[in-house]
Amino acid sequence: MKHAFIFPGQGSQFRGMGKEHYDNSAFAKKLFEQANEILGFRISDIMFEGTDEDLKQTNVTQPAIFLHSIIAFKSIETIKPDMVAGHSLGEFSALVANGVLSFEDGLHLVAARARAMQHACDKEPGTMAAILGLDDEKVETICNAIEEVVVPANYNCPGQLVISGSLKGIEIACEQLKNAGAKRALVLPVGGAFHSPLMMHAEEELIAAIEKANFYQPVCPVYQNVAAKAVIRPEEIKMNLIHQLTGPVRWTQSVQSMIADGATRFTEAGPGKVLQGLVLKINKEMQVEGVN
Repeated sequence: MKHAFIFPGQGSQFRGMGKEHYDNSAFAKKLFEQANEILGFRISDIMFEGTDEDLKQTNVTQPAIFLHSIIAFKSIETIKPDMVAGHSLGEFSALVANGVLSFEDGLHLVAARARAMQHACDKEPGTMAAILGLDDEKVETICNAIEEVVVPANYNCPGQLVISGSLKGIEIACEQLKNAGAKRALVLPVGGAFHSPLMMHAEEELIAAIEKANFYQPVCPVYQNVAAKAVIRPEEIKMNLIHQLTGPVRWTQSVQSMIADGATRFTEAGPGKVLQGLVLKINKEMQVEGVN
């Protein structure tokens, strides 16, 4: 019986996030102020008082979720994880939680990632769509046959796969997937084609930042998005992190691997409950909980 900690990605933000921690914990307040200094703007003010639109800005959303997740994790740090994983952006939170990255390096990388993704979106317009009710293999086959850039991006749970690609590619794919029996093919309100080849510019930009960071030996395995299996070697962790922006988030496979390796309890640290729901859709026998 092993205890897994999981960390959410973009989309889990909400107005007022982290305010309770800031008001009630000297340690949390210190981390918030440290983040304000590192980022060069008062992200705490935007998290506590900003509008939904403010929180949707990539340069705010990503560090805000990372910061909230780390503070939530640290608030119950007496409980040690046996394994960790994070969904997309959440992988950076997971790597701080298992000791691979310092908080400072993690935040620097998240900020660099947000900038790199925005630059890539400006250079290569694209979008994403959620496909519900089809087998993964069927979605993969249809995407592979389309000449435009369109690839599986987020394997969230059985029957829920997000695809990513060019505007034309996603339009064609949605039509073909609905014809093939998808219950829904819903274009998402995102700024670009994340986790696809159209993020190559972002990957190249992020490499420089990753090379500057110190990667330490983890205290427990991390199940990374592109590998979907336990990884403990810092060099391998670094390479997987580099390829994460252009590779798919294999969340279904990661959770299945964690369960196969003995996980029975999953704690989601950070805003929202999305990952708890996905874990139960992957295996309803699991014990799930959240700390936010």
